[in-house]
Amino acid sequence: MPTLKKIVIQDFRNIALQELEFSPNINCIRGGNGEGKTNLLDAIWYLSMTKSAFSASDRFNFRHGCREFSLSGQYELPSGVSTKISMQVRDGGEKKLRRDGSPYKKISDHIGLIPIVMVSPADSAMVSESGELRRKFVNSVLSQMDPSYLNGTIQYNRLLAQRNSLLKEGCSDAGLLETFDIRLEALGRPICRARAEFTEKLRPLVAHYYEEISAGKESVDIEYCSDLLSGNLEDKLRSTRDRDLALRYTGAGLQRDDFLFTMDGHPIRRCGSQGQQKSFLVALKFAQYEIMKERCGFPPIMLLDDLFDKLDIDRVSNLLRMVSDRDFGQIFLTDADRRRSGEIVNSLTSDRKHIETAGGVFSYADE
Repeated sequence: MPTLKKIVIQDFRNIALQELEFSPNINCIRGGNGEGKTNLLDAIWYLSMTKSAFSASDRFNFRHGCREFSLSGQYELPSGVSTKISMQVRDGGEKKLRRDGSPYKKISDHIGLIPIVMVSPADSAMVSESGELRRKFVNSVLSQMDPSYLNGTIQYNRLLAQRNSLLKEGCSDAGLLETFDIRLEALGRPICRARAEFTEKLRPLVAHYYEEISAGKESVDIEYCSDLLSGNLEDKLRSTRDRDLALRYTGAGLQRDDFLFTMDGHPIRRCGSQGQQKSFLVALKFAQYEIMKERCGFPPIMLLDDLFDKLDIDRVSNLLRMVSDRDFGQIFLTDADRRRSGEIVNSLTSDRKHIETAGGVFSYADE
């Protein structure tokens, strides 16, 4: 399994300069709200995914008054090879990613080297907000497991942006638009197939994990919805071309895909309590973890940010049993409750590390 042995963070969020070493098993990061726990997890996520889990723009990741930040991580890969990943980001969008000192030709080539899963309070937006966040989640999972999927989505989105640009300019060249439509169908078909297959793998696993967390009180499911499931995208784009020209954007395609989360047959965002929604999202991420572990052949790194928020003691107990009973890899767990997290982690394993933070400054704690 991949293991983060050491991280160095400089001028990232509220962290000025920090070097930390970790346990290959469980690492518990404790501190009050706003002290830097989540920022540390986001730095770890950034080194795997080359971007923040929370901020669409890097300008929110610079420490106040700074114009660049840097991250580096020393990893042991499943092969036993040690490797160093370093990232430097400057104001203006310049981003340099290196492995063992050598720059990547394309930053996207790094995705999947160090698989990672995060459970975070921010996940609640996947239930309450638009399908864009659900697509983003699915894309992040599939991109880590399949480089061809990542490259396909990059090409599809680039082509879609070009088509939308033509529509905004009022282009009515039927032959040119037809060329775009043919290519979008060719690129979109394998992406749709991958999303459909992923959903079918997710469904029973999410139902299983939710039952373990909630003790079988409700049943949950996921449905994948896409324009490409009901026909050829090229035909759809041709039939809606006049509307697209009038509205000046592309109205059909993968950018409209959605994943419907249901509980007892009803949308979970309408019928689920906060605790039920949180339980569903945790089950979703644990299912993601299981699929990635099977596909990669080893467990991903797992980040559990404020896992116990909005969960009652019974669901928390069930979650802890799941973590301790299964073959999990390296885990990073944050909690504002020092006593609770200390007792929990110590009961799970003797191979752990406790870290406390205040104002972006981290220190090791004895237990």
